[in-house]
Order: sequence, then C-alpha cells, then structure tokens
Amino acid sequence: MSGSSNATVAALYRYPVKGLSAEPLQHAVLNPGGTVPGDRSYAIENGPTGFDPAAPRYFPKSRFLMLMRDERLATLESRYDDASRVLTILTGGEEAARADLGTAEGRAAIERFFATSFAQELKGPPRVLVGNGHSFSDVARKVVSIINLGSVAAIEQMVSQPVHPLRFRANLYVRGWPAWSELDLLGHTLAIGDVRLKVVKRIVRCTATNVDPETGARDLDIPNALARTLGHRDCGIYAEVVTGGTVRIEDGIETFRE
Repeated sequence: MSGSSNATVAALYRYPVKGLSAEPLQHAVLNPGGTVPGDRSYAIENGPTGFDPAAPRYFPKSRFLMLMRDERLATLESRYDDASRVLTILTGGEEAARADLGTAEGRAAIERFFATSFAQELKGPPRVLVGNGHSFSDVARKVVSIINLGSVAAIEQMVSQPVHPLRFRANLYVRGWPAWSELDLLGHTLAIGDVRLKVVKRIVRCTATNVDPETGARDLDIPNALARTLGHRDCGIYAEVVTGGTVRIEDGIETFRE
C-alpha cells in the first residue's frame, strides 16, 4: 500500500476517562508527539499505584478500573465537558454522579460513587487520577490507535455474529482498507491532509474486546478467534503523530513507505 488509496476516516473517538464511555468527535487537532486531545486524561485507580501527578508515568491497565476485567463499566454512560471539567455518570438512563474533576471535592464525589457501586471490583480505595497532559493509555508511548473496519467485518465472519467496532476502543476508524492490510503498515506513514502519522506498533487484543460496549455482556471470544484463524491476536495499529494538524470525518488517507 503506497501513494493514493480509497481509504477515509470513518469515525473519530476519544475516551476522557479510561474504561468509561467513548466520545464521538467530528474532528481532532493532533499535535506532534501527542495523543488525541483529552484521550484517557483520567483514570480510576484500583488500589494504590504511587502515581504522582507532578511526574506522571505509565502504569499497566491492571492498576485501574478497566473493561478487560471490570465489564460492568460498560453499563455506565458517562459524559465529560472540557470547559467545565464536569463528569456526569448515568446508570439506567438516570444520573448517578456529577462532579467537577478539576476540584478535590469533585474528584472525591466520583470516588465515592465508585467505592459504593464497584466495591466488588476494587482492590483498595478508588482514586481519580489526572496528570498534566498525561494519557492513561495501554502503552507507554503517546500514540493514536487505529482500527480498520474491513478487519472488523472479517472478525464478524470468524465469530458468525455482528461485532460493534467500539469493542476495540480506537481513536480513528478507517473505511476502505482491505481486511488485515493495516498489519503490514509498520514503518509506513499515513497522510491525512497535512497530518502525518508514523505506524509504530500492531495492537495485540485483550479480553476487553469480548465485552459488548452497550450491554456490558461478556459475550464473545475475539482474541482466541483471532489466534485460531490468523495465528496471532493482533487487530489494529498504533501510530505516532509526526506532523500535526486537523483530522476530520471523511478525510482521505494516503499511505507511504518512506
């Protein structure tokens, strides 16, 4: 895959709080060496980690509430507003918690919600974590996660039922790539308008993909289906932003080998 292609940006998402709801975007302003702005800016600590907001560093996802282990998170509906820093959590369509994550009092209110509602999942007192510009990603480097909708369609054939693309919790969903072609793009550059992204890693899928993002049911076995069919558990790629700019829905994507 090099030069022009028929690929386009089908969808853009960020996940303000790790493990909570996806937030659809019409566009995203990407900066070199950064993530999608606001992506995984917060996490709910599950037992003490020693995280220092003044010197934030990577911790594995097992140290936080997360879908791989805590599928009940998918039954929550959350909304985050950048301007007010207010996080709203709904359960069954009803507001269960609402607080300003920019204040100690607000973070404490969200912590009380999880201490009460997720007591069986917790290994210690929950704590809302945030670091200046830190992203609580599943990988240490700052990246944009990308899913090929052609590969999602291929997985539907493997498991003989529909597969919601949000099971993969990607930032950018691509339409127009052949199934699994993204796995051959390591070292390639993606051009989306003025933006340049360098593909740096394939994504190894964990059991979070088994959780239905709408119901919270653990109803599929996607990693093992991948392993049986393809001999690996990879689906999707991580890319680093080399040249910044704005990415929009329906933007074309070109792929180059430099």
